[in-house]
Amino acid sequence: MKYEIGDTIILLQTDEEGIIVEFVDDKMVIVDVKGVRFPVYTDQIDFPYFKMFTSGKQTEKKKMFVDEVRREKQPPRVPTHEGVFIRFFPVYRKDEFDDMVVEKMKIFLVNQNAADYEFRYQVTFGGEKKFLLQNSLRAASDFYLHDMPFEEMGDNPRFNVEFTPVRPEKNKAPFTETVLKVKPKQLFQKIEEVKRNNEPAISYLLFREWPDAAAPDDFLDLSSLAKSMSFDVSAAALHLPPPRSVIDLHIERLTKNPGMFSVPEILQLQLSEFEKYFDLARAHKLPGMIVIHGIGEGKLKQEIHDRLKNRHGVKSFINRYHPLYGYGATEIELIN
Repeated sequence: MKYEIGDTIILLQTDEEGIIVEFVDDKMVIVDVKGVRFPVYTDQIDFPYFKMFTSGKQTEKKKMFVDEVRREKQPPRVPTHEGVFIRFFPVYRKDEFDDMVVEKMKIFLVNQNAADYEFRYQVTFGGEKKFLLQNSLRAASDFYLHDMPFEEMGDNPRFNVEFTPVRPEKNKAPFTETVLKVKPKQLFQKIEEVKRNNEPAISYLLFREWPDAAAPDDFLDLSSLAKSMSFDVSAAALHLPPPRSVIDLHIERLTKNPGMFSVPEILQLQLSEFEKYFDLARAHKLPGMIVIHGIGEGKLKQEIHDRLKNRHGVKSFINRYHPLYGYGATEIELIN
C-alpha cells in the first residue's frame, strides 16, 4: 500500500486536505479532516503534491494577508430521508496463517434525515453497562462512537440509543428509544455478506421516520391487565408508546407550569410518571432503567424505593454515585 499512517492526503471530490490516522483494510482508510474522522476509499484520495504536479498548471505564489484568506466551503451533504442507522466498520488484520480476520469494529451513528437529534448511547453485556455516551447527531452527518474488539461482539451485546429531536414538533413523539441486539451467528453472516458485495460496513436501521406522539388513550394500564392470564404483554407492547431506559422526574421536565401545583400534587405527578415508564419498561422487556429523582429532601426517592421493594419484576435496585447523575438517581435491574 502506498499510504502510511500520518500521511497528508487530499480528498479528490472536495479538495480538502486530511491525515491518515488508521487503516480499515487494503481499500479503505480512516482520515482526519479538521478534527472530523471518517472512512474513505483509497481510490478517492491522493497525495497533495502528486495532484499539484499532474494538474498541468503551475501558478506563481503570491503573498496573502490573513484577512484575505478565504474560508474553504465544504459541500453540504443532502439528506436522503432514508433514516438513522448504526453502522459497524470491520477492521481486518492478518492472522498467523496469513488469513484476513476481523480485529475490531468501528461503530458510527449515521443520520440520513434532515433533522438534528440529541442522543444517549449505551452498550450492555448481560445487563452490565460497558459504554455510555451523550452527544448530538446533526442532519445528514455521521458520528463516530467508539471501537469494539471483535471478540466482544460475540457476547450478545445490546445497543440502546435514545433520541430526542433538537427542534420538537407538535403531534410528534418527544423522544424515541431504539434497541439493537447483535447475535453472533447473524453477525458472521453479515460480515461474509459485506465481503462478497465489497461493502465497507454493516448497517442496521434504527428508525426511518420520527414517530408520531401517542394519543392519551394509547397507554394501557399494564398493572391491571397483567392480572388477567389471557393478557399477552408481548403482543400489547407492539401498540404501546416507546419505553425509556432513563426517566427524569424533575418537575420541570414533566410540566411547563410547575408553579401551579402544590407539593403533594407534584409528588403524585412524579410517581405517576414513574409508574407509567416502569410498566412500559416491563412490557418492552428492558433489562433495566435509571430513575432520576434528585437529592432534595429524599421524599421522592423513598417513595420509589418503597414501591420497588415489593414490585414484581424487580431483580435489584441501588442508589449509588453515577458519573452523570451523582447520587440523584436509582438504577433498577429488571427480570425478563
